[in-house]
Amino acid sequence: MKTIKIDSEFIKLDQFLKLANIAMSGGEAKVLVMSEEIKVNGEISTQRGKKLKSGDIVEFNNDKFLIK
Repeated sequence: MKTIKIDSEFIKLDQFLKLANIAMSGGEAKVLVMSEEIKVNGEISTQRGKKLKSGDIVEFNNDKFLIK
């Protein structure tokens, strides 16, 4: 599991995907989310504006990312 540190109270899912180098652009992040390829805390997320906080876990292609 990889740890990604954020400097604010929360980060939106599409911004996180770019920060973690899962998506190279906002458009790519949107496609990944709408294609139901992203899980947040074990559940598929289709909200690209979903607020992620410290302790949340994002999954993509069997990779897990812990937000700190």
